[in-house]
Order: sequence, then structure tokens, then C-alpha cells
Amino acid sequence: MMEPYQLYYWPTIQGRGEFVRLALEEAGVPYVDVARGKGGMKAMHAVIAGGSEGFAAFAPPVLRAGGLLVGQTANILMFLGARHKLAPRAEAGRLWCNQLQLTIADMVGEAHDTHHPISVNQYYEEQAREARARARDFAVERIPRFLDYFESVLQANPGRGGWMVGSRLSYVDLSLFQLLDGLRYAFPKVMAAYQGRWPGLARLAGRVAARPRIAAYLASPRRLANNEDDLFRHYPELERGVRVRPRA
Repeated sequence: MMEPYQLYYWPTIQGRGEFVRLALEEAGVPYVDVARGKGGMKAMHAVIAGGSEGFAAFAPPVLRAGGLLVGQTANILMFLGARHKLAPRAEAGRLWCNQLQLTIADMVGEAHDTHHPISVNQYYEEQAREARARARDFAVERIPRFLDYFESVLQANPGRGGWMVGSRLSYVDLSLFQLLDGLRYAFPKVMAAYQGRWPGLARLAGRVAARPRIAAYLASPRRLANNEDDLFRHYPELERGVRVRPRA
């Protein structure tokens, strides 16, 4: 039996830690979501500060694997991908997965900035006017720019397995499922208006959700509900009056 991984992330949101949770769930490996337990927040802050290892992370998530600490979502996923067959063995394939994951991270950051376009140190209500302008641009220009790209990558994949990289599922597929789920929560009307524009991504998300371990996780209390403290937030006023182009 392997020693359980220890995941350090905020206990009340999906956030960036959810991309790591999905990989751990799909791999079927034991892990502890430390901050959800007694004294967990104190332990998380100690790890972020560096602890006895002299390691300091800018922010969670951080994953402990034995004596090893790994920070940054894409870095953690690259580590887990190699360990648990969630990425190709060849270096080129691993780098391609990491490149796609970093592009996903770019879009996640832009989605977050729709509700905090000025400062993360201010409440949404203090920047709501700017948020409406930012959200409109994100919905009309950036969502199709990113998702058109991911759809083209999927269609061009020579692996012919219906996955993003090669012929089998990778952590990139899990992350795209999470990205699409977050976008549908934050911008339900916008994403409905784009219905049918990205058929490959829609099929991929459905296949990920139907995988036995992922389906069990999504139905469990371990899967936190979307909420307005998270990366993806639903403010109806940010969709009001937005007109999108359904087709490229």
C-alpha cells in the first residue's frame, strides 16, 4: 500500500485544487485533503510557509508525496501524470500535456478576472462596473478563442481515441472537463448560446464524467458545489445583454 498523498488546498472551494483532485480520483490512489480535517488550515499554512523542508509555495495547491513537496497545479499534474499513467511516457508527449495544461491555466485565470478585473484585494461589488466590461469581452472574444483552439487540438489528435493527447485519457482531458464545467456554471446563458460549436469537447466532457471513478467522485460529498467564493462565479448581471456568435 502506498502512503496517501497529502493535498493542501482551501477546504470550501473547488478552485485550482480541483484539477488535482480529479487526477487523484481517476488514478484511484489514496489521498488526504488536509485542510478539510481538524487543524488542517494550520497545517496548510505551515506547508505554504516552507515548514521544516525550507520549501515555500506562493499559494496552494501543494501536494506532499512522501518527503517530496510539489506546488503549482500544472507542475503537480505533470508529476502525477508520469506516476499514474495520466500522461504519455515519451518526453514529447509529457511536454505537450504540460503545454496544454498551462493554456488551460491561462483561461482559468481570465475567467477569474471577469469578477475581479481590478484587484483580488477588493470585493466584487467594488469593481462590478469594470467586471461587466471584462465579462463581456471574455464571453464574446476569449471563450471562443480558447475553446476553438482546444477543439482544433482535439480534432487534429492522430491518436484517434477521442482524447486530447494520444489514444488514452490524460490529465488534460480531466482538466478540460473541469474547465467546461466551471464555464457552464459561471456563464450558463453564454455557453448555451454557443451550443454545438465545440462538439468534440462536449463529447470529451461527457466521457470524462462517465468514467467510473470520476462519476463516483462527482456523486460524493467530496465534490464541493460551485459557489461565489470560487474561481468560477455566477453573477447573472455579467451575462446581461451579451450577444455571442454561435459559429466560428
